[in-house]
Amino acid sequence: MVNQQAYALGANRSCIRELFEYGKARATIVGAENVFDYSLGNPSIPSPAAVDQTIREILTDTDSLQIHGYTSAVGDLETRRVIAEDLNSRFDAGAAAEDLFIGCGAAPELVAVFRALAVPGAEILAIAPYFPEYKPFVESAGATFKVVAPDVPDFQIDLDAVEAMLTAHTAAVIINSPNNPSGVVYTKETLEKLGALLERKSAEFGHPVYIISDEPYRELVYGGVEVPFVPNIYPNTVVCYSYSKSLSLPGERIGYIYVPKQAADSKALYAAIAGAARACGHVCAPSLWQKVIARCAGLRPDLAAYDRNRRALYEGLTAMGYEMAKPDGAFYLFIKAPGGDANAFSEKAKLKDLLLVPGDGFGCPGYFRICYCVSYEMIQNSLPVFAELIK
Repeated sequence: MVNQQAYALGANRSCIRELFEYGKARATIVGAENVFDYSLGNPSIPSPAAVDQTIREILTDTDSLQIHGYTSAVGDLETRRVIAEDLNSRFDAGAAAEDLFIGCGAAPELVAVFRALAVPGAEILAIAPYFPEYKPFVESAGATFKVVAPDVPDFQIDLDAVEAMLTAHTAAVIINSPNNPSGVVYTKETLEKLGALLERKSAEFGHPVYIISDEPYRELVYGGVEVPFVPNIYPNTVVCYSYSKSLSLPGERIGYIYVPKQAADSKALYAAIAGAARACGHVCAPSLWQKVIARCAGLRPDLAAYDRNRRALYEGLTAMGYEMAKPDGAFYLFIKAPGGDANAFSEKAKLKDLLLVPGDGFGCPGYFRICYCVSYEMIQNSLPVFAELIK
């Protein structure tokens, strides 16, 4: 006998992963150059050279026991101090080492925060389109997952829709900006209005409604677009951050949770997050990578290749007649499916070895996602297929 909820999650793989595996199989048949795989958000620019150099220096200059030994459960003090300094220099955050919990990437960080807030009857809202894993993360934490309808076609936040879904049971609202899958960056005005709404409703409910800001793409923005630092707008914010995208380290699973001092019940919330991580076995993130981040937290990615891809696809596809919100961040386009049925359109594309992810799993039927963290050559070779499909 096995847990049926866990079985369902394991037996039914995500559409994204299925497409990725399908693409690898097709590549062995028709050749990798003939498969246009836009399924998976796997960074395609290398880590900054300083990251690799730092690893070499640590392995050469540091005692092996220190490299591979345990750190404190909440993370190495020096690493947390450096991250706090980086936040303070960039955002005047007022952060300190004790406000930070080093996590094994954004996924277990989110799980810990959801579990920390999952009091009996708790509801956690996500704003569509949203990262599909939020749903199993929230539900496995014991909370109710609720979806706020998307604000089409611009994919900002429909504040009226948020307010309609807020109840006395609402523990938090998840935001993700720059957004996966839309590539949209929430404006400061949007976030200020959301913060004002949540302040008013928190007072009405008699308890804080937190924002959980999922920020793996914070540094991936183009054309000088601002990504507001959410705790400076709404104090009751918990930040979950990953270096997977900013430093091209998705396989290393390293990031942090930031609980600002000014957040309501911040000490108790931090302790609950630490306790939830403990219960899940997600403490003491990899020691080597904590040491790397302590030396590399201030590095920023070179986005020239992503920006080139973004412009090539956005300009090329809109010229063909495809409709989408302007992608100012991350490395995704979220495109309205010609004919309105994204699943049918994606199946037609699949027949031509063009792999697109339908938007249903993101809470937004009728759209499909493409990841442009791919080669520029693949983009150029795929454009004729997109043109053929929209005819």
